[in-house]
Amino acid sequence: MALTYEDRTAVTDLISMHGHLVDSGRFDRMGELFTADVTYDISDFGQPPLHGLAATRDAALALGERNPLGHHVTNIVLTELADGRVRALSKGIGVTTAGASGTVTYDDTVARTPDDWRITHRKVLAHHSPLGADRLPADPPPRP
Repeated sequence: MALTYEDRTAVTDLISMHGHLVDSGRFDRMGELFTADVTYDISDFGQPPLHGLAATRDAALALGERNPLGHHVTNIVLTELADGRVRALSKGIGVTTAGASGTVTYDDTVARTPDDWRITHRKVLAHHSPLGADRLPADPPPRP
């Protein structure tokens, strides 16, 4: 099944909504973004992968003031997978209370659920040096 324009828009909006909800502390609405059994892999930050909505909420709350002021997502690239799921690669920029910034790559697997599209798996890859091709989860898909 080919991704429709409406599907692409819905998945892009889903990924974009993450920063709005997290930055406003709306953890009660994380079910609008993730499946209940989501795997949120932050092992690149020295932490074990998180499993489920409660674990992702608890980890964000435990960070407290160390959370970024803003999660900004850009460069979203969607690739349909053979089983109807979507792989979404995007770039994230976080800004801290001290004004510092950092960048990550989000490597998401998104599936259609009865409630619309939801992220089932997110791997967050930190970037520490420029031109870090070793940080890419895999080559982005070629353009037709």
